[in-house]
Amino acid sequence: MINKINIVAVGKMKEDYYKAAADEYIKRLAPYCKLTVTEIPPAKLPENPAQKEIDAALLKEEQLILPHIKGTAVCLDIGGERVSSEAFSKQIANTAEITFIIGGSHGLSNGVKSACCKRISFSDMTFPHRLFRVMLLEQIYRAKLIENGKSYHK
Repeated sequence: MINKINIVAVGKMKEDYYKAAADEYIKRLAPYCKLTVTEIPPAKLPENPAQKEIDAALLKEEQLILPHIKGTAVCLDIGGERVSSEAFSKQIANTAEITFIIGGSHGLSNGVKSACCKRISFSDMTFPHRLFRVMLLEQIYRAKLIENGKSYHK
């Protein structure tokens, strides 16, 4: 099934090596799905923000994220459920349109999390958001190959 996959990410890809890796997976995914990536600018915060300032920033980002959610919404969150590559593949294969949301350095607002029907965690570890976008693209690619019976995923 060729489905629509959307990625909404807070922040831009700045480093050329992350851009190159992301572009490679986007190219590889072209035969399997219609992929869109939307970058949301992070809310500006002072050097050492108070929790109140962080919460206000997350609400600003929420207002920019929510209009881009289409189909089934899934946020990538350290507190989310862990799934295998095979289970991830089945989730994508059974969804006509899915939106994955990657938060900024302070995560996602409760409003964004509430708008999602699922929260997925790749690890208990914290990753740079630009690297995580590449990791998500790789997992989507792996999922599509699993769905189509290809051997890459082993």
